[in-house]
Amino acid sequence: MRVPINLASEPFRRDRPLLVGSAALAVVLTLLLIYQVGAIVSGRHQAADIRIAIERENTQLQAIAAQQAKLNATLRRPENAEVLERSLFLNTLIERKAISWTKIFADLEKVMPYNVRLVSVRLPEVDSNNQVLLDMVVGAKDVPPILELFKRLEGSPQFGDTSVQSSAPPSQTDPFYRYHFTVTYAQKL
Repeated sequence: MRVPINLASEPFRRDRPLLVGSAALAVVLTLLLIYQVGAIVSGRHQAADIRIAIERENTQLQAIAAQQAKLNATLRRPENAEVLERSLFLNTLIERKAISWTKIFADLEKVMPYNVRLVSVRLPEVDSNNQVLLDMVVGAKDVPPILELFKRLEGSPQFGDTSVQSSAPPSQTDPFYRYHFTVTYAQKL
């Protein structure tokens, strides 16, 4: 048996590394395809679980909204509206009465410099977070004591941020610098 090989017309080719590399690349690409398909299937299962959870939460939200609408309808009845208004009025009175003027002035005395005068304090307002907001006017012969008051107010645990509303220089009838400002007050209600 004779095998005719003519190296001159058919040169020897090195195809084995190319075939091995192609096979390895095909295996890697197949593994990546399997991983990608697994990730897609997992993502679909997670999305389905999330859709079920959202639907469950929406059902609960609709039930709560229906209960709220039922309660609102009960409160809007004419016979209940008067009781609701009276309740709100009494709660507002209780909140205002719960603010102790003695405690306010005692706390102000702790932070007020000796050379600053308290000209006026308006009736405190209580916001929705149960924070008391004091509206005050102070006076002093110089500005630095008033600035010291602001620093002390903001550094005090009973008081919070101050917000200057207006200021007035001394006049012929009033020898004091006047500052109108608001400050949060942490008196517990």
